[in-house]
Amino acid sequence: MSEQVVPQYPFQPTIKVHDFEGPLDLLLHLIRQSEMDIYDIQISTITSQYLDYLHQMKKHQLEVAGEYFVMAATLMDIKSQMLLPATPPLEEEPEEEIVDPRQELVEQLLEYQRYKKAADKLKDKENFRQQEFTRPAMRVPKSMVNTSVAPGVTLEQLQDAFATVLRRHQLAAPLVETVEAERVSVAQRMKNVFATVKEGPTRFIDLFDRLTTRDGLVTTFLAVLELAKHQAILINQAELFDPIILVEGPKSDEYETNQPGAN
Repeated sequence: MSEQVVPQYPFQPTIKVHDFEGPLDLLLHLIRQSEMDIYDIQISTITSQYLDYLHQMKKHQLEVAGEYFVMAATLMDIKSQMLLPATPPLEEEPEEEIVDPRQELVEQLLEYQRYKKAADKLKDKENFRQQEFTRPAMRVPKSMVNTSVAPGVTLEQLQDAFATVLRRHQLAAPLVETVEAERVSVAQRMKNVFATVKEGPTRFIDLFDRLTTRDGLVTTFLAVLELAKHQAILINQAELFDPIILVEGPKSDEYETNQPGAN
């Protein structure tokens, strides 16, 4: 049995009758089924088909939303206007432009059709996105950690790694970004980065995964440099082109003790 149509209320899902989401959706179906030109609707035929459909719904004891009856009244009004003979203008009055009584309905149908196509495209994108799976960042394997690296990571290599992060961010940046109400300071990012490294060796690029603004990327990079300067962290790379790894530095305990609020 077909699903019932009930009046729509805020936050209530749309309930369909025979896969129609509303009277405009039903009208578009009837127009396509009759192979009519949407700009030249045979209003008498469409009105008959539309009313037959509503009668069938009532015959099956299905509740039909009030908006369907409003559209039925609109169709009958348009039909009556088209059946009335045009009043010939008086000789002394200027001839008025004749307005097609179907015009407003056609505009509504065209606008609904545009929104329906846009909704279908968004639905396709949603379905495609649901087929993608992302994996959370994994802890760095111990085999990748080398605390005695020679000659070590230079500032130039670190800058190159950050430039790669910026390029990745630009490729993945959304079309619309939300401006943050309050920027995070370098000191706050230093606390965050240090806390992450304290949990275990961390890849340099993983620090930027969840950041969405250029300001956040730059602030995090400066935080890494400051922590390295205080020897709270060490920046290692086993071999050229290997991932850059951050581990606790020789003065990590001293840095943690000197932080505001530390016991």
